[in-house]
Amino acid sequence: MDFLIALAAAFIVFALLRGREQARRIALLGRVLGPYRIEPMLESLTEGYLRWLHEADAERRAQIWGTLAATEQALASQFGRFAVDFARVPAPQAQVAKLPFALPFAQPLLPGRLLFDARRLFELHARAIDVLARHADALPDKEHAYRMTAELYLMQHSCHWFCRSRNVASARLLARHQSSYAQVLAGVAPDTRRDYEALVR
Repeated sequence: MDFLIALAAAFIVFALLRGREQARRIALLGRVLGPYRIEPMLESLTEGYLRWLHEADAERRAQIWGTLAATEQALASQFGRFAVDFARVPAPQAQVAKLPFALPFAQPLLPGRLLFDARRLFELHARAIDVLARHADALPDKEHAYRMTAELYLMQHSCHWFCRSRNVASARLLARHQSSYAQVLAGVAPDTRRDYEALVR
């Protein structure tokens, strides 16, 4: 009985510490994201790609594509500025555990090989989104839309990983977009995937 009580107390303390750490990270990310409209534009783009894909009228498809291109450029610009702003976050606050689960306040205790710098991760996403927004990929429209969607979903996954954990981020990705972490990672540009895996693995 004493063991069960001690175990329950330890779980409660762990949950409280985890909640406090995650609230701090959510507040930090929210403060830097505050001036931008990145999330609404992400949703506008991903929904717009689906409308464009299912539109039968060629003229209407062209109009939708033009609107999407403008939104891509606006999103790339805003996320680029966000990455610059986030780069000013002090290094200790930007460290993220590579572990799949949340371990509250573990960053100072973990060896460097088990941590990555979220500032570098957001810079990586900013570069990848900018390349696509400028259509430097030279992909056919359908492949371009698919790749941009994957890049945006991976960026969103990184935000959730920073605030919570990799497992929670992957679960949210699946619940919100019916896409697995592995599927999204397979859909991004090869350069993104290479640099991303070098950073977080």
